[in-house]
Amino acid sequence: MEVMNEDLAALHARIDRTNELLQRMLAEVAKTPSTHAIFVDAGYLYAAAGRLVAGTEDRRAFDLDAEGLIDALIDRARTIFADSRLLRVYWYDGARRRIHTAEQQSIAELPDVKVRLGNLNANNQQKGVDSLIRSDLESLARHRAISDAALLGGDEDLVSAVEAAQGYGARVHLWGIEAPEGRNQAEPLLWEVDSQRTLDLDFFKPYVSRRTAPPYESTTGRPAREDVRFVGAQIAAKWLAARGRDTLVELLPGHPYLPGSVDQDLLVEAEGLLQYSLRGQADLRRALRDGFWDHLQAQY
Repeated sequence: MEVMNEDLAALHARIDRTNELLQRMLAEVAKTPSTHAIFVDAGYLYAAAGRLVAGTEDRRAFDLDAEGLIDALIDRARTIFADSRLLRVYWYDGARRRIHTAEQQSIAELPDVKVRLGNLNANNQQKGVDSLIRSDLESLARHRAISDAALLGGDEDLVSAVEAAQGYGARVHLWGIEAPEGRNQAEPLLWEVDSQRTLDLDFFKPYVSRRTAPPYESTTGRPAREDVRFVGAQIAAKWLAARGRDTLVELLPGHPYLPGSVDQDLLVEAEGLLQYSLRGQADLRRALRDGFWDHLQAQY
């Protein structure tokens, strides 16, 4: 009987010790602040916000104040997740050969922002962005780095990213952009998330504005060759600053020809600055390339 009493006493002591450890653990968990992150599919953002505010999905037709908008998203999250701290904002976009544009580089330099790039195909469609979002969401949830994720996107391919994060205990909150008509988010995505919110026209109006025509545009709408040549040099200077001399020096042996992807990027950016289509304008496209080459060769 005495031995049995000693065993019971030891058992009670172990139970008391276990309870004490559990209480300490719960107390530590209670003191640990919740953490949230914001995940922005820039392709969805540009298309939906451009359509809502500027009436077009064409990025070349409007300007987006990304810094101001990111601050507004952070403020909105701070209101919704009142007792939580921000980990960071993840900004997912596409770029040719995953090389940052000047705009993407300026966004990457913002505090608490991480830019992640997928690729852009010949039709300017993003490739690989959804898989980047899934990878980050799943990894952060698995390592308990976040308790809540605010996801600004609308593609059905994001369903697997939501499910992966939820599988590790994170809550995923879908943020959408008001659509002038119909929906701009896939229904399967709406079904899977833990909550939904829609950001309206008033939210985006301060950060999206249509571009105005450049002052040198002629009355006929067709810019002069020298103006186009100047734009080519202007783009070359911006590319040098954004991509580095080592990247663009590889182009020099190919003079006077540019690789197809580079030539297409040059054309698209120039048309955005000129607010004029250079398709079918062989003389203006030559002037554009000449200006681009002139600036590059002057630097080397």
